[in-house]
Amino acid sequence: MILGIIPARYASTRFPGKPLVDIKGKSMIQRVYEQAKKSSLNKIIVATDDARIYNHVKMFGEVVMTEANHPSGTDRCWEALQETKENYQYVINIQGDEPLINAAQIDELAQVLKDKTTELATQMIKIDSHEMLFNQGEVKIVLNENNEALYFSRSVIPFIKNVDEKDWHKHHNYYRHVGMYAYRTDILEKITQLPVSTLEKAESLEQLRWLQNGFKIKCVETNFESHCIDTPEDLQALLHLL
Repeated sequence: MILGIIPARYASTRFPGKPLVDIKGKSMIQRVYEQAKKSSLNKIIVATDDARIYNHVKMFGEVVMTEANHPSGTDRCWEALQETKENYQYVINIQGDEPLINAAQIDELAQVLKDKTTELATQMIKIDSHEMLFNQGEVKIVLNENNEALYFSRSVIPFIKNVDEKDWHKHHNYYRHVGMYAYRTDILEKITQLPVSTLEKAESLEQLRWLQNGFKIKCVETNFESHCIDTPEDLQALLHLL
């Protein structure tokens, strides 16, 4: 049993109220919800801390109200899971600001959970250009032989000695992080009890807290590009794709 949770906050610093913004007749959160419902997950719910979002989602789907002071979507997912009072083996955290998310991408991540041994999982996409590799806004992943994350960084790792930086991506398979997470529910409870770690604080990446505490994160390759809406300018760019 896999539960899909879409965390949705109203108070975004760069784009307040973005879950409710209209995208050609439907709100962003409704578009994400309807896309996620096409996946194979057993149930999809929205987890919010805002009455406006809660009342809006109630008109078309399932939603739970959560506390306002959660430091991350992971913490909001843990509370939402408890609110459902149902027995799930896994939770998939679906980004609430990707209105074009493909259900097949969600199913790619769900596929790796079938053996029930995976603790945590996320997605990655291959880097094919120097510009993308050296973009500090893109988080890179260092992997072991089992496609488990060794480290996530905004810096380029590994450094390739005696090769021009512009050609590094031609000499090593670099991957960037795609921010959808799957948690085994017992592991989700544990990681939400952990204090902020030094690596997490340094790079501002919550998944480093999990690695620093010894948890394993399976990384699943995808070819689906993400279209995340962080700003009103992002929204204008997305409208040209519809």
